[in-house]
Amino acid sequence: MNKLSTSCLLLLPFFGFKAVTKEYQRPNILVCVADDQSYPHTSAYGCKWVKTPGFDQVAHEGILFTNAFTPNAKCAPSRSCILTGRNPWQLEAAANHVPYFPAKFKTYAETLIDNGYHVGYTAKGWAPGVPGMKNGQIRELLGPAYNEIKTDPPTTFISPIDYAANFEAFLNANKDGKPFCFWFGSHEPHRPYEFQSGIKKGREQLSIFDKVFDFWPDNDTVRTDLQDYTFEIEYFDSHLQKMLRILKVKGLLENTIIIVTADNGMPFPRIKGNAYILSNHLPLAIMWPKGIKNPGRVFSGFVSLTDIAPTILNLAGIDTSKSGMQPMEGKSLVPIFSETQKGEFRDFMIIGKERTDLGRPDDKGYPIRGIVNGNFLYLRNYEPEHWPAGNPETGYMDCDGSPTKSFILNERRSKGKSTYWDLNFGKHPGEELYLINMDQECINNLAENSKYIRVKDKLIKLMEQKLRKDKDPRILGNGAIFETYPYSDDNLRNFYNRLMSGERLKADWINQTDIEKAKLY
Repeated sequence: MNKLSTSCLLLLPFFGFKAVTKEYQRPNILVCVADDQSYPHTSAYGCKWVKTPGFDQVAHEGILFTNAFTPNAKCAPSRSCILTGRNPWQLEAAANHVPYFPAKFKTYAETLIDNGYHVGYTAKGWAPGVPGMKNGQIRELLGPAYNEIKTDPPTTFISPIDYAANFEAFLNANKDGKPFCFWFGSHEPHRPYEFQSGIKKGREQLSIFDKVFDFWPDNDTVRTDLQDYTFEIEYFDSHLQKMLRILKVKGLLENTIIIVTADNGMPFPRIKGNAYILSNHLPLAIMWPKGIKNPGRVFSGFVSLTDIAPTILNLAGIDTSKSGMQPMEGKSLVPIFSETQKGEFRDFMIIGKERTDLGRPDDKGYPIRGIVNGNFLYLRNYEPEHWPAGNPETGYMDCDGSPTKSFILNERRSKGKSTYWDLNFGKHPGEELYLINMDQECINNLAENSKYIRVKDKLIKLMEQKLRKDKDPRILGNGAIFETYPYSDDNLRNFYNRLMSGERLKADWINQTDIEKAKLY
């Protein structure tokens, strides 16, 4: 049941393997996605204040990627990129947050189901948004959910879903012995956090953080917030460890590809939902004992989350041109597995965003396109008159609530001005340019520095050429199309205008008191 068909064998020379036999077994696939985790917050990258044995095992027994990026640093659009292999500006409504997922875009998981795979997921799949309908049923973009088995979570806000136990239930349900594909979509380290949970659960003292980013104040509030974030990364990793053990006990580890990454950067001001290096640069490790040659390698070329879908389908032997999927922008990573890849995998990364949350008049977004090339990040902010994190009157709602956010906002309220507020919530210029090997935090904007004019012009040309090739509506002069796609949650539509008119909104995650305080910005 697990062997590749004759028609699929014709595709395998593209994999880069020297020999393929009729006994080739289609691999199993386990995709593990942390919710809001930045690079390099795993111990495999040398981060001293987080312990991630599961991620480290995948890296040490597979390949550790040091330049993996999401094209969009927000949950729904980033996950859309993973599922389709396409960039967000190629995904219509799915470029936005909380959208209706367009019917025309088939996912890799739906394609695997059509080709004989046992498919499912636990916890957070593609979200937030509405996946639409297929044959009178709600689409299962990642197959059926396995969420029945619960556990007693260690803190108030950690999910009660027992991720590892549900993975085992999924494996036990595979009565026909099909190759499988499972998505482990952790809810951690997404906010909210139980304040001081990291310290209460026995993590080290706040001094373990050798450096707090310069765009945040270095105080106990921020360091405690970082501890709570770290604790939830380690919780995600604990379930990854259990899943690796389950695979080993069942004799499935050898021919299972394990992909471990995140959807976007950490849920802190100036990171998640933005387009800086810390927003889009993500952890990624891939392990496949049967297929990766010379494990323990580090790959430093640019890779994208759009590469995950073509990699999976490539190894499953699926001809995507006949699968009903839209053409994919991503590239299969398989040549890297077999060490046939020469030179850089891609020369640059294009990133950007449209409407990634709510809180601006008329549901406007904050459109950005950017390029990472060599040691530079260039960003074009198309509507610099807009507030990047959402309007102050609605509480900067494109930035998750947190002790760090509250401290910065309260400092400005009490003092009347704040450099930290300027960096995290103030307006941005139309162009930004950063020398990222010297300025990873993207604070020193070089866009108006005459020394870098030629560099900036080269980056703009390269970025715009690629976006035209991608048929990006924003670069082709029709960026307004992204503002016409509605929110899939009626409580969020026209949020700013309704709030300003005095309506008390009912979305369960909106704290009305905090919004009223925000009007004092």
